[in-house]
Amino acid sequence: MSKKEAENLELDNLDKQILSLLLHDARTHYTEIARQLVVSGGTVHVRMKKMEEMGVVKGAHLSIDVTKVGYDICAFIGIYLEKGSLYKKVVAQMKAIPEIVEVHYTTGAYSMFAKIICRDTQSLRSVLNEKLQAIPGIARTETFISLEESIRRPVEV
Repeated sequence: MSKKEAENLELDNLDKQILSLLLHDARTHYTEIARQLVVSGGTVHVRMKKMEEMGVVKGAHLSIDVTKVGYDICAFIGIYLEKGSLYKKVVAQMKAIPEIVEVHYTTGAYSMFAKIICRDTQSLRSVLNEKLQAIPGIARTETFISLEESIRRPVEV
C-alpha cells in the first residue's frame, strides 16, 4: 500500500477497538486482541500495519514511574522567545537537553511550553540557568514545579 493510499483510508470501529485495547496495555499480543474482538490474528496484524502506514500509530512507548529511578522533580517551563521566528532554531538546541521531555509551540502568554524531568532542585537549577536560558533567542522563562500528577491517560479513540 502506498503512503497516498494509506492517507485516504478511514479508521473504522474495529481499528478503534484495536487502538483502545493497545492504549490501555501496549504489550497486549495481537492474538489476545483478536480473541477479545473475535477476529483473526492476521486481521489485527493487517489493521495495525495499515494504521502505521497512515501515521496513526507511531510506535509503542514504555511508561515508567520516574520517581522510582531517581527523578524527583517534574516542572513545566513557560518560555518567552525574542521572536517567534526563532522557534525552530531554539527547538533544535533544546533537543540536546535530555531533561526536556516535551516541547509545545503555544498561543497565549508563552511562545513555548516545555516539560522537564530532573533528579532534584539542583539539577533543575542547572538545566534552567546553564542550559535552557543560555540558548540564543530565549528572552526569559517561568518555571512551575509539579507537586503531584493526578491524571495521566491516553486519548480515547
